[in-house]
Formats: sequence, structure tokens, C-alpha cells
Amino acid sequence: RALSKGELLLHYQPQVDAVTMQLIGAEALIRWQHPEWGMVSPGRFIPIAENSGQILEIGDWVLRTALRQIADWRATGITVVPVAVNLSALQFRQTSLCDTVSQALRDFDVPPQLLELELTERIAMEDSSFTLDQISKLHAMGITLSIDDFGTGYSSLSYLRRYQIDKLKIDQSFVQDLDRETDSGTIVRAIINMAHGMGFKTIAEGVETQAQLDYLRQHGCDEIQGYFFSRPIPAADFERLLLPAGA
Repeated sequence: RALSKGELLLHYQPQVDAVTMQLIGAEALIRWQHPEWGMVSPGRFIPIAENSGQILEIGDWVLRTALRQIADWRATGITVVPVAVNLSALQFRQTSLCDTVSQALRDFDVPPQLLELELTERIAMEDSSFTLDQISKLHAMGITLSIDDFGTGYSSLSYLRRYQIDKLKIDQSFVQDLDRETDSGTIVRAIINMAHGMGFKTIAEGVETQAQLDYLRQHGCDEIQGYFFSRPIPAADFERLLLPAGA
């Protein structure tokens, strides 16, 4: 009943250039404001939604809400950055996905370049003609595509050569271990080098310290996202980041 009662909302976490720290994007992250339980973590309710199939309705709500917000910002004359929306595996497998995304873009008159879709590595691992065709269609629409949580799938990397994607998102578990003596640094460097060699950008999520940022800068990571710059914030707060300095 959370959808019908209007209890779901989106927060936006800034994505910034790793060198200049200039705002270049955002990730739309769902929250559930329950009248009795308070703010419920998506980690608690998203797995239930996926198992029940309700993730399709929720995913459509997230997409349309994010696009409506982009349209609202554009209507006020604000220069908008691209907003990333997560796709569940169930959403991706829908044959109607491309039509759904295309219709939503038209409904809110949002250029496809302002939308990024994040695919889980589990989706990308399904090296099938359907996956290849679905990704190709989304790419042809002008939408930016990224693979989320990259490095956690233990999969063959051969699929990367075939997919028209734009960005690899380095999983936060590797980023958080950069402060410690682990193999995470080796993995992060390998992902960055491989991505650049294949023409992809890289974004590191979960960046929380100056030391982590310094390491990522040193090894050429393109973008960062994490508490070091900002937590996920309500749309009104994110709008203030979009305004010119002093506005």
C-alpha cells in the first residue's frame, strides 16, 4: 500500500568529477517514509518487492518520478545533470522495457541524454541475444548505460566487449577497503585500466574519505559518489546544488 498512500519518495545522491569535484550527475534512490516505522531502508523492502514481483510497479514509479523531477527542474530554467535510475533484473527482462522508457521520456519531454540506467552485473552476466538486443536498443535511444556493483559478479568479462555500455560502477566494498592493506587496490586499478582500455568511464561508489579519493584520483577514476561529497538528499536540497554559486 506504500505506493497508493504516497509513502515512497526519492532522494538524490550527487555524482561528481573525481578531479574537479564538479557536480555532473545524480543517482535516484528510493526511500519509504512509513507512518509508524519512520524511514525504512530500501535494503529491507526492495528484496521483498523483487520476490513478490511488485518491483515492476515500484521500478516504473521510480523512473517516472525521476523524470518528472527532471522536467520540473528544466521548467524553472535550472541546468540539469543526468539522473541515474536502477533497473532490477525483472524490469530488464520485460520485453516492453524499451517502450516503457521511451513513453516515459515523451510524457515528461525529457531528453534521453538526461537519463542513465544502471544495470546490475547479474543482468550483464546473462550473455544472451535478448540481453544484447535490449542493451543495444536502450543505447540507440541515447540513454547512458552503466553496470552497477561491478567486480562482485565473478563472471567472464567477455560480455563487456559485446555490450554498448558507457560506464562501470566500482562496487563500494572495494572502495571502502582502499584505506586498509587489502587486495582491493589491485582490483580497483584493474577495473579502471580495463574500463579505459575498452572506452568506458568509471565511477566509484561509497567514497567516504580523503584517502580513498586520493587513491582513485591517482589511478584515473573518472567520477565518484559517496558520503565524502554528500549523502543522498531530498530533491529540494539537490536543487540547491544545481543552482549557480550565489543564486
